[in-house]
Amino acid sequence: MMAGRIPESTRALVIKKCSAGAKFVYHDAQLKQGEILVKMGAVSFNHRDLWIRLGQYPGIKFGSTLGADGAGTVLASADANDTLLNKRVFLTPMRGWESNPDTPEAGSGFGILGGGGNPPLGTFADYVIVERNQVIRSPDHLDDVQVSAWPLGGLTAWRAAIVNAGASKDQNILITGIGGGVALLAMQLCLAKGANVYVTSGSEEKIRKAITLGAKGGVNYKSEDWSSQLAVLLAQNSGKSAKLDAVLDSGGGDIMIRMNSILKQGGKVVVYGISTMREVIKNQRLIGSSMGSYKDLTDATKFVSEHRIVPVGFEAAEEGFELMKRGDQFGKIVIVGLMTRSMPKL
Repeated sequence: MMAGRIPESTRALVIKKCSAGAKFVYHDAQLKQGEILVKMGAVSFNHRDLWIRLGQYPGIKFGSTLGADGAGTVLASADANDTLLNKRVFLTPMRGWESNPDTPEAGSGFGILGGGGNPPLGTFADYVIVERNQVIRSPDHLDDVQVSAWPLGGLTAWRAAIVNAGASKDQNILITGIGGGVALLAMQLCLAKGANVYVTSGSEEKIRKAITLGAKGGVNYKSEDWSSQLAVLLAQNSGKSAKLDAVLDSGGGDIMIRMNSILKQGGKVVVYGISTMREVIKNQRLIGSSMGSYKDLTDATKFVSEHRIVPVGFEAAEEGFELMKRGDQFGKIVIVGLMTRSMPKL
């Protein structure tokens, strides 16, 4: 016997080929065993949503709903006695990676929510039907807006900063490209671990904001000698011989060469973005890092709850795609409540 009332209709941002006179498409909702219905309170953008709209992401499936991140309340369940009914949850943003510490168990079958067929659902909707075992209870200290900024970016940040870089108390950690959702979450996680965090950005304003959040300092990567400037900051804060213990990077390029003189012997460069590296030197470890497992996500969410970490973000609607194109955001871009305005063509 099913519990809860299922709405008669819902709206969703669906990826389609451009066509004149497009109309809304409605689908009847039927809950199968093991499924629940979540009323979305807030959803947030990731860069992959923009890449999908631009046709620059693999596995795009027309007719699929966009969005990997979202949080809300369980409105109905196929199980009349479901303990999740009326509880606040967020959706697991991926499928096919449960607990393996190294790589997804599903191999090439690994998939991310939104814009594709594996899995065949996305969060940019009023209501989402999802497997019961693919939601996680939202931390009590966060509202839906804050929780929606957490899953995909938080998982990626946790695996890069904690699992792979091993950030810990008093370590010196550099996070490049501060302002993006993953970079900011990684900074918050490292700070909660007691690490000394340094940042880079092409925006002085973003560097100032990072410092107000707890970073020791930052440099503008548009400066030709930014790595030398960073060395000066390290010496000022931690002594003349201070080196970086780890670098969290999303840009790649010549990062290993740039870090050669200020990354300690055996130091780590963790790359979570798409990049091309030219060399690995001095036994400094280059570690590729991409999202993470269900276990990583539950561990990270527990850590966020224990340390009362609040993801940095702000509310937006259709302007989110344009903000990502310009790179103006500082934190995650979040859609709150109903999506009532039409999406602009790109």
